[in-house]
Amino acid sequence: MYQLDYPWLLVLLPVPLLIWWIVPPYKEQTTAVRIPFFEEVARAAGVVPTTGSLVSQRSVLQTLSASLAWILIVLALARPQFIEPPLQKTQPQRDLMLAIDLSQSMDTKDFREPSGTLVSRVEAVRKVVADFVSKRQGDRIGLIAFGDAPYPLAPFTMDHATVQTMIADALPGMAGPRTALGDAIGLAIKMFNDPNIPEKVLVLLTDGNDTASKMPPAKAADIAKTAKITVHTIGIGDMNAVGEDKLDVAMLQKIAEATGGRYFFGQDLKSLENVYATLDRITPATQKILSWQPRTELFVYPLGAALVLLVLFHALAWLGTEFRRRRELPGGAQS
Repeated sequence: MYQLDYPWLLVLLPVPLLIWWIVPPYKEQTTAVRIPFFEEVARAAGVVPTTGSLVSQRSVLQTLSASLAWILIVLALARPQFIEPPLQKTQPQRDLMLAIDLSQSMDTKDFREPSGTLVSRVEAVRKVVADFVSKRQGDRIGLIAFGDAPYPLAPFTMDHATVQTMIADALPGMAGPRTALGDAIGLAIKMFNDPNIPEKVLVLLTDGNDTASKMPPAKAADIAKTAKITVHTIGIGDMNAVGEDKLDVAMLQKIAEATGGRYFFGQDLKSLENVYATLDRITPATQKILSWQPRTELFVYPLGAALVLLVLFHALAWLGTEFRRRRELPGGAQS
């Protein structure tokens, strides 16, 4: 698409005509003939000298070339441009961190599929979380695995295929046998380091209670609240167990409440799928579309054409004058 960036400058087109109509012609008095006996010659011829005038006339070629050059110059001043089709870029407005408990207890086979088959907790989590990631096309997603300590498996990225690969390779015990719940929240806070992202969400999944953290989970939740990070907690363990295997529901609820998130419990594969479906619904996709149209400046073409036209006209005028001068010499062009 072609456009003029300053189309209002086209009002300059009739300026030469206005000047021609309004401004009076330039007049200059000169002596036509300079001879000491001019009056005697005039009396002998029987004429009386009077004031005369010579009005120079423009040729058609001069008028056309000057008019066309002016039009081209004004067109160049109006800044013609070629506008290319818009280029659009989608900018995520949410960072979504997934923190998954990979302590040894995640190998427990107590998750029942719809068919009745029992599968391990980690197997159910891998399936459901990978499906959740596939639906979050507009978010930057990161991944943390925690056991004795938290480990970043993937920084925030739009490469969701890589995140799904890391989830598929997750194994119970790969991060240690215990559970560092508070430290996992602390690591997630450090990874939320982009101030330009307006929404930050942490989805924390665990099947036990905190047994290895250096930072208490409640303190980590307070820091997350200050950093405006929403933490959704998911418990999938056994609330009736004892010791390290017991799911600390009260702590998970406290973390979620402190940060404006929600607590969920998944007791089987179907309920876990419902949990992530709910998370998908309450955190709808949010994106900003950035659009930019490349522009190619075209003013050089009318400006160059005007310059060439004026140079060509003056070259032809000079050649014409030189030709007439040579013809007027005694003996014509042969002299």
